[in-house]
Amino acid sequence: MKFYSGFSLQNEQYLFTEYIDSSEYTVCGFSYGGIHALNTTVEMLKSFKRVDRLQLFSPTFFQSRDVKFHRLQLMSYKKNKENYMQQFLAACFKPHEQKDVETIDTDISELEELLGYEWSMESLKEIQNSGVKIEVYLGGKDSIIDVNAAKELFLEVATVTYINNANHFLQIS
Repeated sequence: MKFYSGFSLQNEQYLFTEYIDSSEYTVCGFSYGGIHALNTTVEMLKSFKRVDRLQLFSPTFFQSRDVKFHRLQLMSYKKNKENYMQQFLAACFKPHEQKDVETIDTDISELEELLGYEWSMESLKEIQNSGVKIEVYLGGKDSIIDVNAAKELFLEVATVTYINNANHFLQIS
């Protein structure tokens, strides 16, 4: 199993153990890590490597947000990176209690990639048509991504598990 971490995070896969398929043929990504999980899956399939399952946990989804939202995020990050990151992590856990997670240093280019990423239905369908099962897990109380737009997009190609009272980390009280 390959796991790709969310923006500014590392080793947070323990939060998803009840959902992760630990098979060596599974590729997983949380939030920003979903981009890398998708790209890895595409590359593995091109190299004729076996992938049975792509699991996306609260995949980054900002393509439905307007330019003003993107600009505000980038300005806030540039103005005070430390404060931005503290608020970002607190929002990831809302409305539940914040847990300890390992963080790593980030830069503006990663945030730009995260905010500007648009899911390619073509790539998702290629993966699906290759026999890979795509699973998407979304939290109903997620205040980071546009959950409803993500659900609408992924339902076309994936099994979507919508966890009503879960936050961005899919934690329920």
